[in-house]
Amino acid sequence: MSRTLSKMAVNVACALFAVLAMIGISELSYEKSVDAMDGIAQAHLARSHVQRLLRDVLDAESGQRGYLLSDNTAYLEPYKAAVADIGQTQDQLRELYVLQPEQTGTLARLGRIVQRKLAEMDLSIRMKNEGKEDAWRFVLTTEVGKEQMDAIRTIANQLIEESNRQTANGYAAVRRSLLLSRIGITLVAAIAFAAFWLYLRQSDALDRAGQRQQLALQAERDLLDAQVRERTARLTELATHLQQIREEERAHLARELHDELGSLLTAAKLDVARIKAKLSGDTGDLPARIEHLINTLNSGIALKRRIIEDLRPSSLSNLGLIPALEILTREFGQRSGLEITVNLEPAELDETIQLTIYRLVQEALTNISKYAEAHNVEINLLSYKDHVTVSVRDDGKGFDLQAVQLSAHGLQGMRHRVEAAGGRLDINTAAGTTITATLPVAALRGAGRQQPESPAG
Repeated sequence: MSRTLSKMAVNVACALFAVLAMIGISELSYEKSVDAMDGIAQAHLARSHVQRLLRDVLDAESGQRGYLLSDNTAYLEPYKAAVADIGQTQDQLRELYVLQPEQTGTLARLGRIVQRKLAEMDLSIRMKNEGKEDAWRFVLTTEVGKEQMDAIRTIANQLIEESNRQTANGYAAVRRSLLLSRIGITLVAAIAFAAFWLYLRQSDALDRAGQRQQLALQAERDLLDAQVRERTARLTELATHLQQIREEERAHLARELHDELGSLLTAAKLDVARIKAKLSGDTGDLPARIEHLINTLNSGIALKRRIIEDLRPSSLSNLGLIPALEILTREFGQRSGLEITVNLEPAELDETIQLTIYRLVQEALTNISKYAEAHNVEINLLSYKDHVTVSVRDDGKGFDLQAVQLSAHGLQGMRHRVEAAGGRLDINTAAGTTITATLPVAALRGAGRQQPESPAG
């Protein structure tokens, strides 16, 4: 595995080198091509300026000769325009050749000859204007003007030839750059292809090794998952069994309290009533004490009944879920001072689901009275075709579900009781606290065995 990774690192390094080399060749070719194209553009511009200078000199000479021979001042307009353009063209040529000292001397010589030619033409025009006919005719018939024009043409042709040479050199440099780029890109592409081929081979080897490792890991995960599911099932079964034992113990204790303690308290109350009936005459404070004893026995009987109802609600077995919840909420509201609103829809539920709903509401109300600091509670039981939803909502301060959930055994007990019956419990603490349970109309087979005992009176 390590050898494969090291080979892959070498291939990646080769590919990276190829990419960088390709970028470098491309940039070098680009720079050289740009320089060559700049030189070509400069040569074309210089040739254009030289040709324009030569054309302007010819236009100036034509205008000068036309004026001298025809005495028509209209010829002076192209002459003057050409003379003005000659100066501008010379300035542009000097700017172009400022970085070419080998051409600066040639350009200076051309400029001097052009100035002499312009001076010769200006002299003949002034003599024409001054009426010196013989003088300007003499100047016109001499070979001086022709010699100057020939010298201008010769130097201009030298500059044009030099610009043509620079253009040819530039195109040759562009072709060399393109050839270098083609060769470099071809070599780099070959290297990159080889590196990519090696990368594919090693990637395939890595994939096969990874697949083998994944299969081994999957086998281990499957084994761990099976063990976790088995242990989770055992723990769930144990929790359900403990919950069942708890309900059975509650039912047993409720029967004992009802049958034994209830009988004792009722018998004591009857005996006291008989004693009170047989008292006559002035017996001091004995009647008051007997009345206090009767009240105490009545309180004990009421306490016994409330404890029995908390342990195992007889109203659930005798009256059904809806009346049992109404009694529970009414008595809880009287004891706690909470304003409890109920909306209970009738539903055909088996005894396990009824007991689960009752215990959920009972536990939720207990938590609200202890921790929520609420004033209003809303309880809803909504019936659907194959399930029911139970929600208990309060307007209290709420709590951090993530911080409380791990240590809140009451919430965990609710969740386990609901899930053991095949339902789902949701808790929302955004505004107050809302506990919502979704339960099937019949408990799942084997999910819970909390069958209600016979009512405890």
